[in-house]
Amino acid sequence: MKTVLSTLCLVLFITTASAQNPTLREAIASDYQSHLGPLFDHWHRNPELSLVENKTAARLAKELRTTGFEVTEGVGGTGIVAIMKNGPGPMVMMRADMDGLPVEEKSGLSNSSTSTQKSPITGQMVPVMHACGHDVHITSLVGTARRMADMKTQWTGTLMLIGQPAEERVLGARMMMKDNLWKRFGKPDFALAFHVWSGGEAGKLAVSDGSPYAGADTVDIIVHGVGTHGASPHRGKDPVVLGSQIVLALQTLVARELPPRDPGVVTVGSFHAGSKHNIISDRAVLQITVRNTSLETRKLLLDGIKRIAENLGRAAGLPEDKLPEVNYFEGCPPTINDAKLAHRLRKMWTEKMGTDAIMDDAFVARHSKGMGAEDFPFFTTDPPIRSVYFSIGGTPKKDIDAEEAGGPKVPSHHSPLFKISPEPAVTSGIEATVLALLDLMQQ
Repeated sequence: MKTVLSTLCLVLFITTASAQNPTLREAIASDYQSHLGPLFDHWHRNPELSLVENKTAARLAKELRTTGFEVTEGVGGTGIVAIMKNGPGPMVMMRADMDGLPVEEKSGLSNSSTSTQKSPITGQMVPVMHACGHDVHITSLVGTARRMADMKTQWTGTLMLIGQPAEERVLGARMMMKDNLWKRFGKPDFALAFHVWSGGEAGKLAVSDGSPYAGADTVDIIVHGVGTHGASPHRGKDPVVLGSQIVLALQTLVARELPPRDPGVVTVGSFHAGSKHNIISDRAVLQITVRNTSLETRKLLLDGIKRIAENLGRAAGLPEDKLPEVNYFEGCPPTINDAKLAHRLRKMWTEKMGTDAIMDDAFVARHSKGMGAEDFPFFTTDPPIRSVYFSIGGTPKKDIDAEEAGGPKVPSHHSPLFKISPEPAVTSGIEATVLALLDLMQQ
C-alpha cells in the first residue's frame, strides 16, 4: 500500500510539474489557441500592400512592445525593429516580411480577405490578399517574441526582431538598410528568416546548405537604330533585327558560358518596337529577368548581357554613341545560406523536433524547381552576416499526396486560390525559430 501511495504521489508530482512547466511545443500550442490564432485571422482578413502596411506595422509594434521588447517604428518606411537585451552574448536577428499582394482572394476560406486599398503604384483601388503567407510570418514573429520573453533565463545576448515592409516589391530590406539599420541598432552576428511553403507538408521544416532563393535582376536594353521606310531598309539601321539577334545571342550565356551544373535563367519577357507595317523604327526595348543562385553566376550573366548587346551593336555598324543601352533595375543578390550554420541548425532541429519534422531532401528537390527571389540577402550580403533562411510547409499531406497521384494541383504562391493551414505552419515556425535562437544564444 505504501508503495502504491508513493507511486501515486510521484505521478501527481510529475503531472503537476508538467502543468506548471509545459514543454515548448505545449506552450506554443496553448498560445496559438488563446492569442496567436485570432491574431493570424485578423492579419489574414486585413492585408496591406507594399509600402503602405501602416495598420499591420502598428499592430505588430504593439504586440512586440507588450512582450517587453524596445520597439522602433518607421524604419525604412513602415519597418519595425524590436530589441531585447538579455546580458552578454551574440546579437541574433530574426526577420518577418508583412506585405500582401494586389490579388483578389478566391480561396473559399471563411476568413477570406475582402480588403481593398489604393495602390501606391497606380493610384487605383485594388483588392488585397495575403497570397504569399506573410501573415504566417508576422504571427510567428509575435509568437517567437512571447516565448523568448518567457524564457529569458535560458538564453543570453541581444535579440533583434524585424518586421520588414515591401518584400513583394524587393524594396523593403534595401530601404531599411538605407535607413542605417546596423548603425542605429547594431550589426547582428547571425540572421534568420523563414518562409511558409505551399509545396511542403504543413508543419514540416526544410533547410538547404546552399541557395534556397535565387537572385533576381531586372534589365532593360534600349536598342537604337536609324528609322526609315520599310521598303528602303538600306537607308536605315533596323533595331528589330538587331534586337532579335541580341535575344538569340543571350541564350548562349546559359547554354554555352555557364557551367552545366550551375543554375541560371535569362528570360526576355518583353520586346517592343515599331508602330506600323511599313516603318522601320529607330528604337526597340527588351525587358529581361535574370535569375541565379550564386554571386559568381550573377556577375557572369549581367556582364555577359552588356557585352553581347554592345558588341552586336558594333557588328551592326552602329557608332559608339548609338550602341545599345543596358540598364539594371530592382536587382537583388541570391539568398545563400551559411553551409556550416545550416548544417548545425538542421542537426539540432532533427534532435529537438524529431526526424519526422524535417522534409525529405528528395521531396524538396522534386517540388522546388523554380527560381523565385527574396530581398533578405540585402540584410546579409554587404556586410556579410552568417545567415540561414529555411522553409515551413503549409499544405495538408492529403492535398500533396492527391496532387502527386494526378489530382488537383496545390495552389501556388501569388495565386488567388492560395491557402495555408495556419496552425501547424505558425506553431512549427515558432518552435523552429525559438530552438534556433536558444542554440545560438546559449547560456
